[in-house]
Amino acid sequence: MDQKELILQTEDIHKATEFISSKLDKPVIVENKNFELIAYSSSFEEFDQTQQKTILSKKCPVFIIDRLKKEGIVQKLESKPEPIRIEPIEELGFYQRIVIAAKHLGHTMGYIWVQESTSLLKEEDLIFLEEITSHIGKLIYDAYSRVNVKEGRKDELLWKLIHHEYGSETQFRHDAKLVKLRLPERCVVLIFSITDPQYNDLLGTLKELVIHSPLRKDIQFLKTEFQIVMFVHGRAGAPFSATDTARTFIDEVKQNLDGESFYYFMIGLGKEYTKLIDIRKSFLEALEVIETANFIEPRPETMPREFAKLGVYRYLATLYEKNSSEDYFSEDLLELMKKDTEGQTNLLQTLEVYLANNGKAKQTAAELFIHPNTLNYRLKQILDLTNINLQDFNMKSYLYTELLLLNNVPGYYKRYQEAISVHLKK
Repeated sequence: MDQKELILQTEDIHKATEFISSKLDKPVIVENKNFELIAYSSSFEEFDQTQQKTILSKKCPVFIIDRLKKEGIVQKLESKPEPIRIEPIEELGFYQRIVIAAKHLGHTMGYIWVQESTSLLKEEDLIFLEEITSHIGKLIYDAYSRVNVKEGRKDELLWKLIHHEYGSETQFRHDAKLVKLRLPERCVVLIFSITDPQYNDLLGTLKELVIHSPLRKDIQFLKTEFQIVMFVHGRAGAPFSATDTARTFIDEVKQNLDGESFYYFMIGLGKEYTKLIDIRKSFLEALEVIETANFIEPRPETMPREFAKLGVYRYLATLYEKNSSEDYFSEDLLELMKKDTEGQTNLLQTLEVYLANNGKAKQTAAELFIHPNTLNYRLKQILDLTNINLQDFNMKSYLYTELLLLNNVPGYYKRYQEAISVHLKK
């Protein structure tokens, strides 16, 4: 039996994905219509940076989705039945790939992505994708129709809610009443996602912590392969009560795990809502926090875990794409980087910490473990070497954002290093 027949006969979306990957000899990812991960070919390890982020955060990065919409790719997928080839976006770690919409009963259920990092698919491969795509669409539909039924009808309703399968709150409340699902008066979504599949056992530990937590009565949860999604309840008339409970639980997890194990989790907390139909918003917000953490590779405790506190972190991926595609650099920061390289100074870090502390000299010196006089000397060096004006709020905001990229995105720092000699010889 050939691979095509195996795919058309299987009712398991994961097996079908592996068969497609084996047939094409390429890494394959299957996503639903909301660009959320359904399955991927585990036999391949050559996933590009974008696909690695999708696998870890269980959702395609927002800045990639925006780019695809901006270039009309998403619209083409709705109207064209054949595969579409997407050119690489090198600055985003997005390799060339083929994508085709997987439809069922005339509706798009999701997408099949095939990475073409080393060689292009042949014409017969593209025809093969067209022939099996409708079956994949049915499998995606079936997967969400019966998702987590073995865990109970209550879990199934929660999955449908966060995957936007309810048109109204009234319908959800009706179904919830039938299965006696306890509904919150206020709710926030909290997600724990492991940073690497090798730490998968930690999800079992986390599940036990939830079950035995004093806060258990206020937490419902769903477990996936790499994440635990929690619905944290709050009280009517008590704004932020759900958020406070979520914060308390995060602290509880931190106290029960050793320091290193705790940081094997990426944690995202959405905003708190009173309308049940808005719980999906909180879910997507929590995912965005995790996606951002995955993008910038933060040092422990440096990045907010709450969507409401992300601030400029929300825009780092967009700025990274814009600056990289336009080959943009800050001449001031290039000058400081050159000075740090040649003179073994620490001016870039000093500037970042000073800006992060809103210009508070005593706090900055303490954080850097230096004397206030040393800080003043470094700040004078920075001002002498550059056109930086520390009294200009807009300039300070811009510099801080650029420094976050430099110090947390290795590829961005490498760009600056390579540009030092070119830009400073002009």
